[in-house]
Amino acid sequence: MRKVAIVGTGHSRFGVRYEVSLAELAHEAVREAIREAGVEAKEIELSVVGNAGGWSSEPLPAVVVNEYSGLSGKATYRVEAACATGSAAIKAAHDAIAAGEADVALVVGVEKMNESPTPTVVEFIGRAGNYFWEFENFGLTFPGYYALYATSYMFTYNAKEEDLCEVAVKNHYYASMNPKAHFPRKISVEDCMRSRYVAWPIKLLDSSPITDGAAAVVLASEEVARKLTDSPVWIEAIGAASDTSNISRRSTYLSLPAAREASARAYRKANIDPSAPAKALDLAEVHDCFTIAEVLAYEDLGFARRGEGYKLVKEGQTYAGGLIPVNLSGGLKAKGHPIGATGVSMAVEIVRQLLGKVEEGRRATVRHGRGLAHNVGGTGHYAYVTIYSLSRPR
Repeated sequence: MRKVAIVGTGHSRFGVRYEVSLAELAHEAVREAIREAGVEAKEIELSVVGNAGGWSSEPLPAVVVNEYSGLSGKATYRVEAACATGSAAIKAAHDAIAAGEADVALVVGVEKMNESPTPTVVEFIGRAGNYFWEFENFGLTFPGYYALYATSYMFTYNAKEEDLCEVAVKNHYYASMNPKAHFPRKISVEDCMRSRYVAWPIKLLDSSPITDGAAAVVLASEEVARKLTDSPVWIEAIGAASDTSNISRRSTYLSLPAAREASARAYRKANIDPSAPAKALDLAEVHDCFTIAEVLAYEDLGFARRGEGYKLVKEGQTYAGGLIPVNLSGGLKAKGHPIGATGVSMAVEIVRQLLGKVEEGRRATVRHGRGLAHNVGGTGHYAYVTIYSLSRPR
């Protein structure tokens, strides 16, 4: 299996982007990634488009995106894994290069969620689970799903709503320094507590927004990567797992088993001690679709013991300079969550962090040369944990 590196990154502005089409939005990220990689469109052999879709005018967007970006004729396909679509698309391109099927590949994640009204978007996101059982029979929406996790966690570990709001405060703080963020502004715990309930105890400011956005990366084989740049960022390990479609069949609402398994697989591949992974990482981007999701991620990834994840953020340990900086981009919560683009956006952020190419106020200290992306689809239906490294994998 050949080694694979990221040699170019691109990122659109996230937000409500009525002024552009889906193809135009994707191209904002694609042209930036291609330019940064120093390649021409003709050198790209494979284009993988991550798009969950359903709510936008292009339900089958791969060929449309490719045509607009001058990539017609390339091998291409669309990838979907709910909210983990972006990471799944990266894995698809990585595997093709590793297997020798291509030397240079483009991955673009893109979503125009605001082309549909909010109730439609809520319904389509609900389809990521067991739609006919849980949505049609019980009316469960995604805030409702995560409210089950939040109430279970609060009851078991004596956490409070204010504790969850600390996650939102941190992520908005870093988003305020990210010019590509959907909500580049600070908030307080009081602001979060005053926001209206969506599904108790989940409030509006505990929730990620409905976002339009795109992100792109150019991947290359080792031979090509070393010709293009003297600072490739390697895909060191990818761990992937899944869980039941119906959450009533799961043994706990205090964890996402698929995320635990995906992280265990990634750590094993990267030779990282699962009992102390934070000691091997400089930062992490985790899937904080709701504030409780970030707390669960701390514990599922082994950054904190069970029931102590909420303490990690209260103590400042997930801020820059802490034990493990998390979501210095602003996370899904404040940077935004354009579903198909999210996992690719995480990759862009980690690559730029490792190379020191982000705004100084939200920059991680790079000691180990490693960053982790934790991308969840649905309520743990899919999970991808990807480790990016400045050092060539063994």
